[in-house]
Amino acid sequence: MRERFWERFDLEELTAEEWEALCDGCGQCCLLKFQDDESGDLAVLGVACELLDLHSCRCSDYPNRQARVPDCARLTPQRVDEFRWLPKSCAYRRIAEGRRLAGWHPLISGDPDRVHRKGISVRSFAVSQRDVPEDELEDYIIAILPIDG
Repeated sequence: MRERFWERFDLEELTAEEWEALCDGCGQCCLLKFQDDESGDLAVLGVACELLDLHSCRCSDYPNRQARVPDCARLTPQRVDEFRWLPKSCAYRRIAEGRRLAGWHPLISGDPDRVHRKGISVRSFAVSQRDVPEDELEDYIIAILPIDG
């Protein structure tokens, strides 16, 4: 990877390896979400996709995730702006908005576990979709995000 690529290149100019390295491993994008058809608001659940390893906060089958979970959101440099629900801490969002990576980010700190120790990741609260009956999912709403148009 190129030195400090996240400061020197636009997202669209990153190699596939650099793009993947931007992921901080928080797992927040893997939390289930429901969108209200009328308001557009997004309900975020404390329930993670069945493929998320809740300890590492990484996908347990990343190469095949979209075949196994058709609803899996595929984030690309061209689509970052469509994912308005990404947390403000997300490296993809930060770079797209012209902000720097957070000091706890693995590319800055050199420590992939710091995201967990800082409480940024879902490790401390998320439960697996496998452990929650579908008719109980609404009980796990942790946030309602207003999504404009």
